[in-house]
Amino acid sequence: MTRLSVNINKIATLRNARGGDLPNVMRVASDCERFGSQGITVHPRPDQRHIRYQDVLDLKSLVTTEFNIEGYPSPEFIKLVVGVQPAQVTLVPDPPGALTSSAGWDTVKNHAFLKEVVTEFQRNNIRTSIFIEPDPLMIRQAVKTGTDRIELYTESYAKLFHSGPEFAIKPFIDAANAAIESGLGINAGHDLNLENLKYFADHVPGLLEVSIGHALICDALYYGLENTIQLYLRQLKATEEK
Repeated sequence: MTRLSVNINKIATLRNARGGDLPNVMRVASDCERFGSQGITVHPRPDQRHIRYQDVLDLKSLVTTEFNIEGYPSPEFIKLVVGVQPAQVTLVPDPPGALTSSAGWDTVKNHAFLKEVVTEFQRNNIRTSIFIEPDPLMIRQAVKTGTDRIELYTESYAKLFHSGPEFAIKPFIDAANAAIESGLGINAGHDLNLENLKYFADHVPGLLEVSIGHALICDALYYGLENTIQLYLRQLKATEEK
């Protein structure tokens, strides 16, 4: 079964809006795991507008499932991740002021940099994943960095899904096949939701993990957090049982 990692950034955004501790990020992370999430994802940014570096440190001893830290590999980020020792780090090419992730890595132009960063994390026994477009060339180049996995950037799939799911999914099938041929594990994330998740998981071979935050937290406003996590898990379980 494809694993579900819940990104709790939006919980921190809500907390930060009032400057207090409601909702409590630590409690929500524990509740997500208790409700069935198989991982917790956070994406600290330099301005700390949602998840803060201190949150990441506090979550270190709390998360009992897979802890995945996403972010741009600045010196400060690298130091944080090496200190926390999560199960996985996902490298994202976000500039400091980015509102959200908007592109995958160019693994050709950034080969030397990515290879250096990947080597540092692997030296510390941290599995690495590179956030990447569904481009077989970029995926084959990613292999040369030594990364363990890639995370397919799924915004284009989500945008095109209602116009034609077969067309929307094709680049991701091709990308997944290229990753499998190259010996890379496959994660995915960005704008996956209850409407498009099952189709994606049904058709993308070798999908190990999806990271979902914004849509899941939005759904939780209507359905409740526990029920929402179960709804997402059912989409992935239905894929497994197909």
